[in-house]
Amino acid sequence: MTEARFVHIVDDVPELEGRSDGPVLVTALEGFLDAGNASALAVGHLAGEAAGRVVASFEVDEFYDYRARRPPLTFLEDHYADYEAPRLVVRLQEDELGAPYLLLTGPEPDIRWEAFARAVRAVVSHFDVRLTVSLGSVPMAVPHTRPVQLTNHATAHRLLVQDNVWKGEIRVPASAQSLVELRLGEWGHDAMGFVAHIPHYLAQFDYPQASAALLEGLEDVTGLQWDQTSLKEAGEARQVEIATQIADSDDVREVVSGLEQQYDAFHRQAANLLAEDEALPSGEELGAQFEQFLAKLEEPEE
Repeated sequence: MTEARFVHIVDDVPELEGRSDGPVLVTALEGFLDAGNASALAVGHLAGEAAGRVVASFEVDEFYDYRARRPPLTFLEDHYADYEAPRLVVRLQEDELGAPYLLLTGPEPDIRWEAFARAVRAVVSHFDVRLTVSLGSVPMAVPHTRPVQLTNHATAHRLLVQDNVWKGEIRVPASAQSLVELRLGEWGHDAMGFVAHIPHYLAQFDYPQASAALLEGLEDVTGLQWDQTSLKEAGEARQVEIATQIADSDDVREVVSGLEQQYDAFHRQAANLLAEDEALPSGEELGAQFEQFLAKLEEPEE
């Protein structure tokens, strides 16, 4: 199969014609690299109430494992209804100032990653995309009391906008999104992305302040602009909720203090990861001490 069989691309997109430079393609796939639902919340904020026009649609049956991730279907009294089919699409969106850009969303492919990468390449070539930017987030040993930190990565050093805290080499699980970036670079297309660091004890909860940080990074490298007021307000409310829960536990405050020491040591470029005479609790201690904290967050409000 060729990439043409995996994606259907719209030819008539007047919003992108006659421009001096090509559009940006923002990618945020579901299912991986989304601790704290940071990229999902960012995508929801970008799309708003009215999602943009679909200008490219991938053959999801070629990439999706239905038995591994069964789509929801409604059973209404005596019949099946409202099947929610998975979709991998590229939409034409506009930023706050009316500038067009492309947004690739949908479930991460379960299979045929190389074919998916070639299909994305077809979209990039068809619309003369000047830059592809991916959004993601991972759980890290960082405190919620410090600014959200981003790791940026790119196919060329000139695309990077900041120095990363982590140096050296590390082996990480691959994703379809990261493979697309790697392949685009090999094919001569500019691609980069941002990964937000989410406090690991909050990774399963919405963390909108990380979504705002991702969009700020996206603004910096693309020149696009969005009103992030609602995301930042949601982040502030989340911080208040977390602080209220932590106030009830001396053990949790102690763990957070240890994470703060580690975070600050990084930013002071200390020789060690931890401040002097401060020991970071072990993973087992973190898990035990946060168990009660997480349970409280899951309790419904009265």
